[in-house]
Amino acid sequence: MMPLKSLKRLNTFSIPAHAVDVITVDSVNILIEAFYNTKNFKLPFIFLGSGSNVLFLEDFLGVVLLNQIKGISYTESETDWHLHVCAGENWHELVCYTLQNNILGLENLALIPGSVGAAPIQNIGAYGVEFDQICEYVDLLNPCTADCQRLSRKDCRFGYRDSIFKHHYKTCFIIAVGIKLKKCWAPQLDYGDLKTLDPFKVTAKEIFDFVCAIRRNKLPNPMLIGNAGSFFKNPNVDRDTAALMIKNYPNLVYYPQADGTVKLAAGWLIDQCHLKGYTIGGAAVHAHQALVLINKNHASSQDILDLARYVYQKVALTFSVYLEPEVRFISAEGEINPMAVLS
Repeated sequence: MMPLKSLKRLNTFSIPAHAVDVITVDSVNILIEAFYNTKNFKLPFIFLGSGSNVLFLEDFLGVVLLNQIKGISYTESETDWHLHVCAGENWHELVCYTLQNNILGLENLALIPGSVGAAPIQNIGAYGVEFDQICEYVDLLNPCTADCQRLSRKDCRFGYRDSIFKHHYKTCFIIAVGIKLKKCWAPQLDYGDLKTLDPFKVTAKEIFDFVCAIRRNKLPNPMLIGNAGSFFKNPNVDRDTAALMIKNYPNLVYYPQADGTVKLAAGWLIDQCHLKGYTIGGAAVHAHQALVLINKNHASSQDILDLARYVYQKVALTFSVYLEPEVRFISAEGEINPMAVLS
C-alpha cells in the first residue's frame, strides 16, 4: 500500500492530515487525466487551491488535485477593463498585478488569502466590496465530458459568502474567472475604517496600503500561526430581531442590508462572550480578533472543531443567534455540511 501524502503544508490551519495522493494540476489536460485516474481507482477527490479556507477533520481517503493552473490576460473596451484569470493564481498577487498595470477596483480586496478559483465559490468580500460586484463570468470544466461551460454573473447566483457552486456543479472544476472593472474609478470607502479616508484625494494604492495595514494588524499571518481567516460568517437577522438586540446591547455592531435584514458582526458577538484567547487543546480564539480561530500549539482537527462548537454554543445561548462557519469542512470522504457537525 502506498504511504499517505501529508497535507500539513497544503492547508493554512497546518492540520497534520493526510490523503491517499496529491496531484499537482497545471493545465486542463492534466486535470482531466488526473480526474480519470482517480475515477478508475474509485477514489473520492477534492480540488484544492491554497487550502486557506478548509478544515480537514481527519485523513482524506482520496486524492487532492492541487490547482496550479496559472495565467492572467486582459483586454479593454472604451469603458471597462476585462480580465481573464486562471483559477490557480493567488488572489492577492492578482490584486497587486492589477495595480501595477493601473487597473483599479480590486484594492479593497487586498490580502484576502486563497486562490482565484475560490473567489466565486465563497463570493469573497472585504471592506464593502464583494466578488459578485466585479465578476463577469466563471469558466467551469466538466471532467467527465471534457466540456467547458461559461456561467454569467447572474448564473452564479451569488449571495453573502455563497454561490451556486456550493450547491451545484460539485463534480465540475472552476478553471478561470472573468473580472470586469470600470475605467471610471471611484473609491469604495463606505465600510469601517475606510470612512476616515478623503474620497476626493485618496488613490487606489493608498486604499490598498490602508487595507493591508489593517488586515496585518488584525489577522494572524498563517505562515506563522495556523488559521483560516474568519472562521464564521457574519449572521443576518430580521429587522425586528435586530431592533430588540440594539435595545438590549446599545454597542451592537451591525450593518443594515438592502433587503431589510440586518447583518451582525460575528466577531463582536464572540467577543461579548469573553472568548478572546479561550483555548481548547492546542486551538484558541485569537486574542486580537475573535472571529479567527488559530492553531496555537500543535492543534488537532478535533481541537479546532471542539473550539468552534464551543463558540457556536456560547453565542447561541447568549444571543439566540446561530453562527455558520465560513470555513469548508472536509471529512474522510469529502466536503460535509459544517452545521451538521456543530449544531
